[in-house]
Amino acid sequence: MRRKDREVTRTEEILGIVGKARILHLGLHDGDYPCVVPLHYGYEFLDGSLVFYMHSAKEGHKLDMIRNDPHVFVALECDVALIPGGDVPCSYGSAYASVMGRGLAELVDDEREKIRALSLLMENQTGKRFDIDGRMASAVAVIKVVVREFTAKARKNWQDEGEADKDGNGRNRGGTV
Repeated sequence: MRRKDREVTRTEEILGIVGKARILHLGLHDGDYPCVVPLHYGYEFLDGSLVFYMHSAKEGHKLDMIRNDPHVFVALECDVALIPGGDVPCSYGSAYASVMGRGLAELVDDEREKIRALSLLMENQTGKRFDIDGRMASAVAVIKVVVREFTAKARKNWQDEGEADKDGNGRNRGGTV
């Protein structure tokens, strides 16, 4: 990571970002070009890995890509806000918090795991617990992504960064967006 000053390493903070974001961008292999799909998700943290669950129609290109190559990339972000730069375009920036990582995707067949996955998804997206039954679970495909390697980064309180974002002349550095 180039900006070590923005690296987030505490598990609690990383899980806070994952819990606050609402959309997971799932990067898939699609022949000569990558494909990135935005999805709602649920998650849990197990044995040092982030485990994400997404739902999908039971057929489609996204599922075909996963079956063809299960190696995926995930990216989530939250707390995105413009940092003003006045009349200098290169002085603008962005506050944010993000988590990214490489993982392996699989399609969940076990009914109990699908029910748990859909329950986690609904709780993460709505803050409410729902009773999911086998009929509901059988109506959709569930994608599970286990991410063992991940990084997190944040530029939280940009007003307090002070000199960290200024060059030797006291001006904001360009290219921070």
